[in-house]
Amino acid sequence: MVQIRHLTAYLEAFAPLAYQESYDNAGLIVGDPNEEIKGVLISLDATETVIDEAIAKGCNVVVAHHPIVFKGLKKLNGKTYVERTVIKAIKNNVAIYAAHTNLDNVAGGVNFKIAEKLNLQNVRVLAPKTQVLSKLVTFVPVADTQRVLDALYAAGAGQIGDYKNCSFRVNGTGTYQPGEGANPAIGEVGEYHEEPENRIEVIIPTYQQNNVLAALRQTHPYEEVAYYLTALDNQNQEVGSGAVGELAEPLENSQWLSYLKESMQLNLIRYTALPDRPIKRVAVCGGVGSFLLPDAMRAGADVFVTADYKYHEFFDADGRICICDIGHYESEVFTKELFHQHLAKKFTTFAVILSVTDTNPVRYFI
Repeated sequence: MVQIRHLTAYLEAFAPLAYQESYDNAGLIVGDPNEEIKGVLISLDATETVIDEAIAKGCNVVVAHHPIVFKGLKKLNGKTYVERTVIKAIKNNVAIYAAHTNLDNVAGGVNFKIAEKLNLQNVRVLAPKTQVLSKLVTFVPVADTQRVLDALYAAGAGQIGDYKNCSFRVNGTGTYQPGEGANPAIGEVGEYHEEPENRIEVIIPTYQQNNVLAALRQTHPYEEVAYYLTALDNQNQEVGSGAVGELAEPLENSQWLSYLKESMQLNLIRYTALPDRPIKRVAVCGGVGSFLLPDAMRAGADVFVTADYKYHEFFDADGRICICDIGHYESEVFTKELFHQHLAKKFTTFAVILSVTDTNPVRYFI
């Protein structure tokens, strides 16, 4: 029996809630995590119409990108579309789960999906986050080193980009004298002892430090485990905002807008002047992305594809880059495909269905 908690755990292993922005409300918004899953409907937004579609299709879980409850609810009496959606979901036992800025902020997430649609190569995070990594240093008897390392790796330590099981070790001598009441694994109470040890260093995602420390304590042979845990300012190249990559072949600037329109299935593009050069490097950000313009420029991007630009913000292109505003919904709608790729591959005992409801609140007269 697959329960909702199994689905949320899987999604959060890929897009940890720790990586959502402080203003966000990702996670299980409505529903019992122990409920059995009958079917999953995937949508960009969770609205009343989407809940109706889920009910009609026998799905008791809606997985959406945007959280329906964002600023919190003080009353639940159906006066707003948010309240009505939540009430309908609760009445019909439909859970609502959202992966929002946490999915934006991971390699392989929303922005990488946009890059995939544009067929970009060598894609990387545009603005990697800092202060999300820590370094663990501990001291282990030589004979126990690999066993402890294996436990740390299994708990989430030692991952650097595409490399796993990364560590550093150096041999030395640990000294101690067990006191009364101690129960030493090596040595005798009251006797001074020297033990050949390895100093082990591993990088860990800060949000995983409790799991890693638990694994350390469970597998380390010593009664008292000596370790240092240090917060790092290093950039985490796998976590951050936006993405940047290169087209397989440069496009003449006269071809770029048609290519963008076709690739992203757009009706409308708002843009600044195109650069007087072929388009090669492209920066992207699903949803509101104006805050990343300096990063796109520093990355040497010829164009920046994003959404929700205000009139005066377009001036910031300053002739150095072309800003292409393709619309919020349009920049993120393919997130549905991203969810489906992950969930349909992992879970095969229930239906994972793409919603056909158009949740875009914006209409265009062209």
